Amino acid sequence: MTMSINGGMEVKKVFIGAGCNRVVNNVSWGACDLVAFGAQNAVAIFSPKTAQILTTLPGHKASVNCTQWLPSNKFAFKAKELEKHYLLSGDADGAIILWEFSLLERKWRYVLQAPQSHKKGVTCITGIMVTETEAIVASTSSDGKVHVWEVLFPSTTGGDCKLQCLETLFVGSKPMVALSLAELPGNTGHIVLAMGGLDNKIHLYCGERTGKFLRACELKGHTDWIRSLDFSLPICANGEPNSILLVSSSQDKGIRIWKMALRSSPCSTQGAYRKQEMSLASYIEGPVLVAGSSSYQISLESLLIGHEDWVYSVEWQPPSTESVEGIGYYQPQSILSASMDKTMMIWQPEKNSGIWMNVVTVGELSHCALGFYGGHWSPSGDSILAHGYGGSFHLWKNVGVDLDNWKPQKVPSGHFAGVTDIVWARSGEYILSVSQDQTTRIYASWKNEASLRDGDSWHEIARPQVHGHDINCVTIVQGKGNHRFVSGADEKVARVFEATLSFLKTLNHATSQNISLPEDLQADVQVLGANMSALGLSQKPIYVQATHDSPDRNGNDGLDTLETIPDAVPAVLTEPPIEDQLAWHTLWPESHKLYGHGNELFSLCCDHEGKLVASSCKAQSATAAEIWLWQVGSWKAVGQLQSHSLTVTQMEFSHDDSMLLAVSRDRQFSVFTIKRTGTDEISYQLLARQEAHKRIIWSCSWNPYGHEFATGSRDKTVKIWAVDKGSSVKLLLTLPQFNSSVTALSWVGLGHQKNDGFLAVGMESGLIELWSLSVKRADDGSGSAAGVAAAVVVKLDPFMCHVSAVNRLAWKGPKKSENCKNIQLASCGADNCVRVFEVNVDYVEN
Repeated sequence: MTMSINGGMEVKKVFIGAGCNRVVNNVSWGACDLVAFGAQNAVAIFSPKTAQILTTLPGHKASVNCTQWLPSNKFAFKAKELEKHYLLSGDADGAIILWEFSLLERKWRYVLQAPQSHKKGVTCITGIMVTETEAIVASTSSDGKVHVWEVLFPSTTGGDCKLQCLETLFVGSKPMVALSLAELPGNTGHIVLAMGGLDNKIHLYCGERTGKFLRACELKGHTDWIRSLDFSLPICANGEPNSILLVSSSQDKGIRIWKMALRSSPCSTQGAYRKQEMSLASYIEGPVLVAGSSSYQISLESLLIGHEDWVYSVEWQPPSTESVEGIGYYQPQSILSASMDKTMMIWQPEKNSGIWMNVVTVGELSHCALGFYGGHWSPSGDSILAHGYGGSFHLWKNVGVDLDNWKPQKVPSGHFAGVTDIVWARSGEYILSVSQDQTTRIYASWKNEASLRDGDSWHEIARPQVHGHDINCVTIVQGKGNHRFVSGADEKVARVFEATLSFLKTLNHATSQNISLPEDLQADVQVLGANMSALGLSQKPIYVQATHDSPDRNGNDGLDTLETIPDAVPAVLTEPPIEDQLAWHTLWPESHKLYGHGNELFSLCCDHEGKLVASSCKAQSATAAEIWLWQVGSWKAVGQLQSHSLTVTQMEFSHDDSMLLAVSRDRQFSVFTIKRTGTDEISYQLLARQEAHKRIIWSCSWNPYGHEFATGSRDKTVKIWAVDKGSSVKLLLTLPQFNSSVTALSWVGLGHQKNDGFLAVGMESGLIELWSLSVKRADDGSGSAAGVAAAVVVKLDPFMCHVSAVNRLAWKGPKKSENCKNIQLASCGADNCVRVFEVNVDYVEN
């Protein structure tokens, strides 16, 4: 997605990283070969071909629970000519939204919100295409209701979609969590709705396209909650469709296949059937479903046992377009199941006996993956996708020619909880983000033959920290030497991490520098990787020379016998890693712990020279609100700066490292002067403290070329200040009030001579604006600011922005030797997303 702005400026989306909401029914693979999933309040769309998230759709006010394409992968054989595809999404507040996707323009449009919404969270949406312009949809919620909808699509371009509720079914105190719809074979015009949930039974309802769904019968057999249901398309015999199959899965670890066969004598009713003589067949044969003048005998076709834990999803392989016996499709006898036992299985009947067997098993065998919430076929049936407990995707493709050979493929990845902080590497080759999902992740543009052809392709290339507490803040240590970062979590200690040799070599591959690493750095870095401890708090180094000894960590050495975690196998990656490698083999070792704060860490920053790190913690008193200064290298505490009475929310060093700016919940900012008096000694002094806003100040940012700075607050304002002749602070400008609380700011310079720059403003609404700032210098030669001119340059399209609060913005500052044609902006937010934008500026420094 690209935005052009008058005046020679263009903003385009480069990358979106996001994890999948950890709920069942959250993912849908459409006939258009795109995958939709919920990422916090956004509906995210990704392309399995490129492993990139294409866009996020803003509109929901609560977490997205379920998505459903119209047409789904099941109707791909009918959808070859369709120009527009549609998507339904349901959220935790009960709202259902319909979206339109234009294949030709590759553009999305919000169409409408369902009028009679559910009172509680939507747990499942299912839909079938009845004609090219009509779909029947059912939705269920924990409010104990099931709605059946009719969706009419426009037959001409520019027409409107219509959505109306045909029926509301009350299911009582035990809600339904799984639904499936199908047209009954035999051209009766009747539709069957299967629903299952907390009462362990499958309930079948029958109705016509125009409304009234009547309870037909129920199927018993499962002994625990029913989690998934899926109808096949009608199966043919003698050229006529005469039966349909329903597959069900449950928390009883079993999968059942039910057959509904059209009976030749329509007058037989359920009551007459019950009077038949009891026989072995009657235990297998179930009730009779009556639909108008037709009736269908239901029987248990097969019971599939193989999973060792709850089976969360089952799905028939989508029909292919091969024409069979006069009908336009072929329904393969193949089922995909996904379970909390960390595996997905494909089941097919054996050719000779017809007994259903497990023919393929794929899975994540690492200890990290705590099972799968759902599995889905690609429309062509050659790929299968799972989404897991860790918000992750897992994709396998059948690359075999004669025999099946399922190989893991690249997928998008990201945080599955709010992303709290983000920072660029020293030279801008990667971004590092931290989150409430207790992980630290590194994303980079992976340059290879494909990226040269298709443009940059960003991927998660490492997960240096997998922790046991939510992580709130991070800073990268500047200066020379190995890559290092400091992170702070919901604990009183900050932790320092150092890059491993395997990461440095992987980064070399990713950036395609094809240069050998500096010899001194290779000699210095003796750590190949890191292992996780049993409690998931510290990460222990694996040394280069130790890899040859292969020590037994689980030997009889005291407490270590409690550890059942396997050893990591750090390796140099020559292509973007998949989830199994990321979760376990790309950790960095922890080199130091910084003890001093009395509460949970909240904010961190490092100076530009890489000599000092500043940290703050959550505080409700002046003592707890102290800012601690740490000396890089020795990691000794060299200062405790007192000024604020509540939590310091953000800090930043000025471009020349002579000042430290801090903003706080107490609505004040502080500017400290920092002087290095000796090799190890620091002197600091409070230069100014001022109540700047009417509400909490969330963010601050220095001018990269001067002693001016910006502050942003919950009072919806941004103010520009200047340090006047090194002794006091004066207000230069207050920007016009924004529509939402300002939660993130980042100032980038465009040229030292002109004092021009951009200020990126991120808001609680998720929206981002770019403002141009031009500082006017005083004529007295002091270099102090006399004023500043500001103008909004671009308000980013909501489809490019976050859908919840922007937590941090960070420019990849242009190097002073470069012309400022392209600059990149990274952002992170409460919507679990990490985003990178490219701003093309028609500006060259003279």
